[in-house]
Amino acid sequence: MNLPRLVGMVHLDALPGAPRFEGDLSTVIASALDDASRLAEAGFGALMVENFGDAPFYPDRVPPETVAAMTRVVAEITTRLDLPVGVNVLRNDAEAALAVAAVTGADMIRVNVLSGIMYTDQGPVVGRAADVARTRARLAPEVRILADVFVKHAVPPPGLTVADAARDTWARGGADALVVSGAGTGAAVDPDRVRTVRSAVPDAPLLLGSGVTPDTIAELGGVVDGAIVGSWSKVGGCVDNPVDPVRAAELVDAARDAGWT
Repeated sequence: MNLPRLVGMVHLDALPGAPRFEGDLSTVIASALDDASRLAEAGFGALMVENFGDAPFYPDRVPPETVAAMTRVVAEITTRLDLPVGVNVLRNDAEAALAVAAVTGADMIRVNVLSGIMYTDQGPVVGRAADVARTRARLAPEVRILADVFVKHAVPPPGLTVADAARDTWARGGADALVVSGAGTGAAVDPDRVRTVRSAVPDAPLLLGSGVTPDTIAELGGVVDGAIVGSWSKVGGCVDNPVDPVRAAELVDAARDAGWT
């Protein structure tokens, strides 16, 4: 699978076991399929499914009911839509994401902290690159790993530069692509940070991971290789709303103008 240029986020409502789960997984699936279909119809090249509604998140291992529910939702999407699909199990359960991908035919996973350590609202989150690499080799060797560098909703340890983090994640962590985000969900990315990462690892596929708008794509389209888009494609630009087909199509047009499609 070639790495996608424009990835649309499918933010799941709370799943069974999460505090905000409303008791009916079928409604979660229906909402996810609606958003996925709107993104596909707008022309997005891939989708990323994330248990966004499960906050507050576990820092690493999620319980089995989360893995089961994610598998059910992702299987519905991969069965119905002919697009590459990714899995992100928040906060940082990359091995669960690989397991979901292996049994559903998903094509990629996103890992918030693959290498090193970041300090987050869940406490210290430590990368498990060695375990992730071995799990992938055993379960899903074709699944690609999209790894964040200085992930959002987190701060790095003192003294670690974004350039060094990028080099370690790419050269030593086993990532297939790097993701650079802003400070939080929907927050604009710092263009200087993006350019620093690009200079540090010129051979790495590089994706924007938050705060993506048509203007962002126009500004950084020649620096990065693609983007993962969530908030801006929703009604009113609010992450908690359904996908807006008009806004989603605007992003696809911007990606086309940047030469991504």
